[in-house]
Amino acid sequence: MLSQAPRNTFWGAFYILHEITLRMKTWKYLMLFFAILVPLNAQAQSRIERIEPPSWWAGMHDPTLQIMVYGQDLKGYQVSTDYPGVQVVAVHDAFSPNYVFVDLLFHWDVQPGTVGLKLQRSGSPDLQIDYPLNRRRSGSAFRASFTPEDVIYLITPDRFANGLTANDQMPGMPDPYNRTDPFGRHGGDLQGIKEHLDYVKGMGFTALWINPVLENNQLAQSYHGYATTDFYQVDPRFGTNEDFQELSEQAAGQGLKVIMDMIANHCGDRHWWMQDPPFEDWLNYQGHPEITTHRRTVNQDPHASSADREKFSSGWFVTQMPDLNQRNVFMANYIIQNSIWWVEYANLSGIRQDTYSYPDKYFMANWTCRILNEYPNFNIVGEEWVGNPSIVSYWQRGKINQDGYTSCLPSLMDFPLTMALHQALNEDSDFGSGWIRVYDVLANDFVYSDPGNLTIFPDNHDMSRILTQVGEDVAKDKLALAFILTTRGIPQIYYGTEILMSNPGTDSHGVIRSDFPGGWQGDRVNAFTGQGLTPEQKDMQSYVRTLLQWRQSNDAVRYGKLMHYAPEQGVYVYFRYTDDRVVMVVLNKNNEVVPLDLSRFAEQLQPGQEARDVLHNQIIHLEQKLELVPMEPLILEFVK
Repeated sequence: MLSQAPRNTFWGAFYILHEITLRMKTWKYLMLFFAILVPLNAQAQSRIERIEPPSWWAGMHDPTLQIMVYGQDLKGYQVSTDYPGVQVVAVHDAFSPNYVFVDLLFHWDVQPGTVGLKLQRSGSPDLQIDYPLNRRRSGSAFRASFTPEDVIYLITPDRFANGLTANDQMPGMPDPYNRTDPFGRHGGDLQGIKEHLDYVKGMGFTALWINPVLENNQLAQSYHGYATTDFYQVDPRFGTNEDFQELSEQAAGQGLKVIMDMIANHCGDRHWWMQDPPFEDWLNYQGHPEITTHRRTVNQDPHASSADREKFSSGWFVTQMPDLNQRNVFMANYIIQNSIWWVEYANLSGIRQDTYSYPDKYFMANWTCRILNEYPNFNIVGEEWVGNPSIVSYWQRGKINQDGYTSCLPSLMDFPLTMALHQALNEDSDFGSGWIRVYDVLANDFVYSDPGNLTIFPDNHDMSRILTQVGEDVAKDKLALAFILTTRGIPQIYYGTEILMSNPGTDSHGVIRSDFPGGWQGDRVNAFTGQGLTPEQKDMQSYVRTLLQWRQSNDAVRYGKLMHYAPEQGVYVYFRYTDDRVVMVVLNKNNEVVPLDLSRFAEQLQPGQEARDVLHNQIIHLEQKLELVPMEPLILEFVK
């Protein structure tokens, strides 16, 4: 019976043809088909399915590149090229027979074009790779990046705006579109962000941090993007690589910088290589997963055991996120080159690195240094979710550490300041509570090599929204935002904060990352136009817009020095100043009118000086005292 043919493709085909020829009573057809099938079988045994990175650029500072080639039965192939200015330095087989790693060297004068790479192995047909070597954008190496002059708008793309409904559900992707499920896919995409860049620009933001956009072909809860299943492809439910590239270009056209969220620590458990990893140590705890301890302090703790350090660094973040082994040199190169590829391809203005302290710390130093070697003006912010400034400062470039560890990371998320801000707003003012929490954290700035380059925020996608953090108290929310937008550092605001989005009664991430109203057809409320917003929401949106637009033109707030005064009676006063401009910020957390004696601030104030009240756009004459409005920030600007 033909249905009983052997399962092997070649011998199965041979068996079927044999049966046919027997019935046809002739062998000449069999011999003809055999002659055709032999080379076809050899080609089937050796074929290329993936090449990563898929392209590169001429004129990079680092002239080396390692290409990972994946396919069927590639072990033992040698690689050569006759492209001028390109040299094959080495070819590495992997543990799996289906990978080969090719080391290339590009000469300084190599020209863009298509590099032909020939793969040859005795007894096998030749294979050919046509590898694109592109021309870099003018000035790419010295691209501008985000700085304290910017205010970053953080967007979770699945929850911001659905610009293209055709990609809401894609074939072969099991996590379905379900806008009623807080943890389901809601359909937001890159097209939706592109369509509302004018809103972001109009509010006064100058940079976009977009939660991960790469493919997350997970079974469920894939909307957040932190379980990558293909490091070189945008998730098709968000769009295409070209869409991401266009978003970056259109944003740049509106003066908006794009910061890409990257993950060097882990991937998703449905990543394509999970069924056939190139090496036995491609992952940490490969084949027998163990979860990390999440004890971040082991990196700095002089008393920590080696076992604790290893379990923290090598353990999986969660069971669905395998831990990448950056101590494997091929994995290390893969991650570094992937980051550089996206910077160049998508014309990025910055990177936010997730779970910065979790991977091998020496690899992270190398990763950051390699990127900054290519882009000297580039800024990268790392996540280190710890409330202790000494732990956070360990990772910043220029910090002299007791253990000799040297980092290249320019910026970090200032979690200590965020945590102190929440405490300050939620507790009564006393000698050791209230605004003194913020004051004391800022007093620890001496542990940082560059505190002005820290990224500061009232909340983000992983924590309850600031309005909920302060008990749904709008006045406290305004105090928090006034502080974040006027103190030292690079402010980041989560989408929806400007319209009082909150998550009362729950800390569910699916609710924290709710849909931005107006991003979907049929929404009754549209925050982009203001339609349907409550008076309180409109007032907050106007409040944030006023602060953002004012901040763009005030050098003292953007990069001036900070001088603060110890809080007294629930009032915190500080100054941002340059040689010729001064901003005075007064944060009153009292529920009643409080008199403020100005004589205490003589270092910055002159008697009888005039100042402009930024929030009310009126002139104030600074006499001996100010009457402070209850639960309201006062922001004054004046010229020295």
